[in-house]
Amino acid sequence: MSHLGIFVDRKTLSNSEQLNALISCRDIAEGMGHDVDFIFPVDIHKIPKMDALFIRARTDPLNVTYVAARMAEFHGIPVIDDPRSIRICSDKVNMYSHLIKKNISLPKTVFLSKTHLTVEEVTHLFDELGSPLIVKEPSTSFSLRVEKVNDIAGFFRVARRFIKLSDWIVVQQYIESRYDWRVGVLGGKLLYVCKYTIPSDTFKIQASVNGHLVYCGVESISPDKVPPHVIDLGIDAANAIGRGLYGVDIKNNNGDAYVIEVNDNPSIESGEDDCYPRVFEQIVSHLFTT
Repeated sequence: MSHLGIFVDRKTLSNSEQLNALISCRDIAEGMGHDVDFIFPVDIHKIPKMDALFIRARTDPLNVTYVAARMAEFHGIPVIDDPRSIRICSDKVNMYSHLIKKNISLPKTVFLSKTHLTVEEVTHLFDELGSPLIVKEPSTSFSLRVEKVNDIAGFFRVARRFIKLSDWIVVQQYIESRYDWRVGVLGGKLLYVCKYTIPSDTFKIQASVNGHLVYCGVESISPDKVPPHVIDLGIDAANAIGRGLYGVDIKNNNGDAYVIEVNDNPSIESGEDDCYPRVFEQIVSHLFTT
């Protein structure tokens, strides 16, 4: 009997939906005939005893999830997500570079270093990319350190704050849209599609507004109701990163689709999989056949 480890970090387990998703994943894996253990950071020494590892905690090269992924890889244990995917997706300069190399459709994107943070360069960016601009700090996640700026003064206020955290910042063309497509991809194949409706008082799927966190609406969408080019773009973008589990965020504007980012090991706990009841079954099967 195969043994699946589900890696969980209490520090990033923040709501009942996440807990219910973990329990559902465990129950499905056990129903498929596997033994399942939840592995917390204190139990990391148990990973070599597993036959597969599914990380269900926030991934970042600077935290324990990366150690867990590296440990699994070292022992030849299939793992989602793998260390390489974590390294790429946690650094937006790295991630966008992979997408650009594969000619994936993106908003116009520029990487700006501290030495090029000048009035002349920023003026050129507004001329080339339009207004407003999106400015991102490369290690951002969950829409943190992503800002929309309308003028040069606003750009410098944001950029000077971000450049303290990174040698580079990402500057992108703003794509108007009230929702994002999220295309879930596993091993190069479609896993699910959902629509994230952006709250009316922000441009992000998650933001702090007047001191309160506001979240996007989530709607699972059957594949026959999704523009085929959106699905194709999501799969192509995921394949530009690797063969793991990814959530590709896409904006569809006037018929044109643009990848906003690729998330490794995306969340599946807010109804993303309502139209796709076999999501966890497919993930478990993938882990044990990789």
